[in-house]
Amino acid sequence: MINYVLLALIFLVGMIALITHRSIIKKIIALNIVNTSVVILFMLGGSSIGSEPPIKIATNTSVVDPMVHALMLTAIVIGVCVTSFSLALCVHLYAEYHTFDIDLIEKRRDNGD
Repeated sequence: MINYVLLALIFLVGMIALITHRSIIKKIIALNIVNTSVVILFMLGGSSIGSEPPIKIATNTSVVDPMVHALMLTAIVIGVCVTSFSLALCVHLYAEYHTFDIDLIEKRRDNGD
């Protein structure tokens, strides 16, 4: 039970950081925190106490569902792709506007600087 409470707190920290920070880099880090907490939540939910991995087991033992692990591996890969694409966009924004602050980028874009 304590694991789920800690994961909820980590998720909330990531969401609050995603909403409150104005730096694009900090938003990307917060998005990674949220993604990681969701992946860990599904991994905890997909496994049960006393279950064995589905590799070389006896026929009468309880096994962990491998589908959850496969889906979370896909979610991790998608998270890495989104992060790398976001960082590439940050590099281009910094080259154009010389800042990572969203407010300054919007002002400079509107003023034509």
